[in-house]
Amino acid sequence: MDEYDKIGKVFIQQEAEATQVYTGADSVGKRALIRVIIRSRLDAMFAELRETMVYKAPAELGDLWSRYEKMWKQIVIEQDEAHKRETAKLQIDAARRRKAARIRQEYVTWFGAILFVVVWFLAVLHLLRESLTYRLLSSYVY
Repeated sequence: MDEYDKIGKVFIQQEAEATQVYTGADSVGKRALIRVIIRSRLDAMFAELRETMVYKAPAELGDLWSRYEKMWKQIVIEQDEAHKRETAKLQIDAARRRKAARIRQEYVTWFGAILFVVVWFLAVLHLLRESLTYRLLSSYVY
């Protein structure tokens, strides 16, 4: 059962990664073949587990497979709900981080623009002060 879960997790991970842009070196055909092989192993392990529980389980356990299957489905549903909640939480956190980064970028842009205007203004004042026209005009005033 543990091996089934390990392989199942790998399969679920590959299914989730299939919805995102793939940047690896493996071809589409190779990835499809890997997923088919994993799915085949899962099916074979599931059939073997069912056979073991139905035919090789002690009689006093009764309908072991039916109870197991019911509990397994319940756990899968619970885990799906937990996974959806976790995914939603991660998406909310990512959106919050993107918004904070965007706000920081806006502040940096505004700061840079204001700094540029102030430096430009000071440079213009300095150039006016050092210009020949200002010196000539200031000699008439004093």
